[in-house]
Amino acid sequence: MKKAAFLTMEDLTGFECYDDLLIKPLNHLGWSVENIPWQKKDIDWNNFNAVIVRSTWDYQSDPENFLKVLNRIDESSARLENSLSILKWNMNKNYLRDLENKGIKIVDTIWEKSFRPEKTDDYFNKLKTEEIIIKPNISGNADNTFRIKRIEINLFNAELKKIFANRDFMVQPFNNNIITEGEYSHFYFGGKYSHSILKTPKENDFRVQEEHGGIINSVEPNADQITAAENILSKIKPLPLYARIDFVRTAGNSFALMELELIEPSLYFNMDKESPARFAEIFNEWMKS
Repeated sequence: MKKAAFLTMEDLTGFECYDDLLIKPLNHLGWSVENIPWQKKDIDWNNFNAVIVRSTWDYQSDPENFLKVLNRIDESSARLENSLSILKWNMNKNYLRDLENKGIKIVDTIWEKSFRPEKTDDYFNKLKTEEIIIKPNISGNADNTFRIKRIEINLFNAELKKIFANRDFMVQPFNNNIITEGEYSHFYFGGKYSHSILKTPKENDFRVQEEHGGIINSVEPNADQITAAENILSKIKPLPLYARIDFVRTAGNSFALMELELIEPSLYFNMDKESPARFAEIFNEWMKS
């Protein structure tokens, strides 16, 4: 039997993970599956045919060592998915700048190297907003993500200065459509469309992750969303085994890219009953190439 490892974290308490839904369809195709925390020492990755990065939702706390693990896997005989080059590129949200330079519409963003309180007025003025989002370039699960109104910025300056003293971060206008409509996620396996969901925050929150009370519903994407998603995928080389593309509707009624998740996105296999088998079949064929 061929062996696959799902790269995960040591403790998934408090997280919603649906990757176990893949085990039965993968077994049916001749694959055994083992969940291995990325922090676990002395793993011989040569014992696996493939290592799929899945629920490593704490890697942002130690990205340097996470990269060392990925490099060790890549140097073994196991096939790392997604590819190391894609994973490295996608770890830092500077990838959004790369995509913008290739013609992809992203949310308006100011990129910074360190936080300076005297510059905060510029954020609101340049982004033409009274409310902003500040978050690290390397982040996950909305960690260290701040939603701040102009009239409240002085209340956050000390904390922001501490967190972002020597840490790259990004500033974006808060888009109220996140609350009124939600954030769309579209899933692609091997470049082929699988399914879509709409994530909305709980009352009095702006974070759409389930771990923060976000509400998840299956949706059918419209043609504009599919066109935008496939245009983004066409810019990614090599083609990723899995991708989650997150969009938000803009004030101009178009869709802007929020995130292109190529490292450890939840693929919400629970929201489409055919999606686990779909992923397993595509992965099985993928490994033959």
